[in-house]
Amino acid sequence: MGWQIWQQKFQKLFNLAILREPFHILTISLLGLILPLSFLLLARISYARYLLTLDSYSSSTQDTTSTSSFVFSLSLYANPALLYFLVSIVSIATLIHCLTGKLTLITNTSTPTFRPKLYTAWIFLCTLQVCVGLGIQRSIPAESTADGGFGFDTERSLFSRVIFFLGLHETMFHWCRVVVKPVVDDTVFGVYRKESLVEKVAVAVSFGSLWYWRLRGEIDSLVIVGEAKRELPMGMGMADFVGWWLYYLTVTIGMVRIVKGILWFSMILICRRRIGENLDDHTTTDEEKGLNST
Repeated sequence: MGWQIWQQKFQKLFNLAILREPFHILTISLLGLILPLSFLLLARISYARYLLTLDSYSSSTQDTTSTSSFVFSLSLYANPALLYFLVSIVSIATLIHCLTGKLTLITNTSTPTFRPKLYTAWIFLCTLQVCVGLGIQRSIPAESTADGGFGFDTERSLFSRVIFFLGLHETMFHWCRVVVKPVVDDTVFGVYRKESLVEKVAVAVSFGSLWYWRLRGEIDSLVIVGEAKRELPMGMGMADFVGWWLYYLTVTIGMVRIVKGILWFSMILICRRRIGENLDDHTTTDEEKGLNST
């Protein structure tokens, strides 16, 4: 009898929003970071393969050979083909959504017993999480092995970095909206809920922290590796081209967001100006009517 009472009290305590809401927001924020971590992993693999190609092109020192042997095992262990495919799907869907605003991969129209789109989101999320988890875990020792880290002497301009930051930020938000949030909402609450301001702030803060901690110093490898290979007689491989394509696809998403923001701000200014002109016209008309009546 006493156990049933404590069980009921525990169930009521868990059902309180004060406990479920923070857990819900924290889960969305952590799972949302899988996408920018995917870009981080692809940048590391791209740089690792660059070192491997550079070593085979000019094997000069013993240190380079030992480093490249480890890098070679990393490249064999973390095959990025599936990861490139999944990240490309999310990036293309984000660009289409930014241009049209009509692409929604997950909807709440299925029956409670048969929801294929939600199951697809589960498979998509779990697959990407496994790929990123195994790849990041394997690439951590490689980061400490390379003396220069995973960056290059040549850095992108501040403007291009800001545009890429905005594009990756928008891609992460789209990833959270169409994949992460439906899965987490169904698991925690059993129903899809409207996105709140607190969730947006939590996702933005988590992404900003990850960008400042890791992404801003390593993400340029996606595009700089291809440029470095073009300067040397190596030639770009398919993985280098896909990484270059993903980078500039994300930059395009950032540019679209900036253009839409400028247009939105311009429309607000135009609407306010028209409202002010209409008020002035009404005021002038009322004054004329008052003068005519007198």
